Amino acid sequence: MSGNISEKQPLAPILTGDARPGLCTDCGISRMGDGKACGKACQFIQPDYERSEVETHGRAADPARGEEAFFGVTLAMQRARLTPPAPGAQWTGITTELAAQLLRSGTVDAVLAVAPDPSDRWKPMPVIVTDPADLARCRGMRMGFGPTLAALEPAMAQGHRRIAVIGIPCQVYALRQIEADLGLDRLYVIGTPCSDNTTTANFHTFLDLLDDRPDTISYLEFRADYRVELRFDDGRPTQVIPFLKLPISKLPADFFPLTCKTCVDYTNRLADITVGYMAGDGDQWILTRNARGTEMLAGIADRLEVKPLTDKGKRDGAVKGFLANTERAAGGMPLRSMPDWLRPLVSFLQPRIGPRGLEFARARVEMKAIETILHLRRAHPARVKNMVPAHVWRVAERYGLSRSEDETPKE
Repeated sequence: MSGNISEKQPLAPILTGDARPGLCTDCGISRMGDGKACGKACQFIQPDYERSEVETHGRAADPARGEEAFFGVTLAMQRARLTPPAPGAQWTGITTELAAQLLRSGTVDAVLAVAPDPSDRWKPMPVIVTDPADLARCRGMRMGFGPTLAALEPAMAQGHRRIAVIGIPCQVYALRQIEADLGLDRLYVIGTPCSDNTTTANFHTFLDLLDDRPDTISYLEFRADYRVELRFDDGRPTQVIPFLKLPISKLPADFFPLTCKTCVDYTNRLADITVGYMAGDGDQWILTRNARGTEMLAGIADRLEVKPLTDKGKRDGAVKGFLANTERAAGGMPLRSMPDWLRPLVSFLQPRIGPRGLEFARARVEMKAIETILHLRRAHPARVKNMVPAHVWRVAERYGLSRSEDETPKE
């Protein structure tokens, strides 16, 4: 349900409707009105990123300009951390601090975000936040589909016309397609990169494999140093697990839904500002995309510690290995497991010679492009022509993936 978390009880209305069948991440559009806006808004039908970039940022991404071929329209890119870090934040708290400052300054009067569901700390619950202090309860990672955009109608029914939204890429794409119809006075969009989402139930399966007391895990983060960090609320010390020691082979084949395997926007290209970790090299990574993003960042500039971006290692080997494994997975073949004796050596070498900083971010964007094309070709070949935008093909071409004649849209 959606609610204003300043109050003890969630505000009406209760979320209605359901996610659509098939390729749907339950962004919330299908729960609004009669749900017919899905045909216009959904990124899994026929996304038009170039048009949306022009409408949102004033121009489309220029592949010849800086890193825009990988990350989308970018006015500025920073590596930063909030000082002091916000208690309970997934990283340092920049995302929620941006939103809190918008409320404190009166720039917006409501923020749509997700907080933990009362029944499950990992389940996202859409909320309408009007008190900046309440954004502390929205810190941290949630795992599962959170229909954040369904809170738009209740927020507007409460009289809010200056709104900020914190969202993931598939939510933000849908929001931009209906933005002109909302009649808002102001809209600010704070984006986070795609998190390779799964259902909350599947995530609990993963936690069960990580620890014999999964209910005590209070924090989980896939770090840029090729390790997963776990924190616990039972007094145990922080645990760090190398990626290669994760029980990935024990997860079900559908652990990551097809929607997330076919995501075409890993870096939230249509947000005003994107805050993530991929190129942060241990800090947070901020991509300011337009004037609204610049305005938001200026509001918290005195609380940011900024460092130079790093760019180390080579991504080619890692991406080619990912391509080979994805080809096997998309073809129904089991993934090759690394011999146990080799894992400690590779775990030692990865954070030292593997891609880091910007090179790590480029690698992740390329991997997502490869995954999208291969899995769509397997599961929905007829959709490739309309669903895979040009920016995905551009980064995949480096690895021999290009449009066939059947996959080329008609002029």
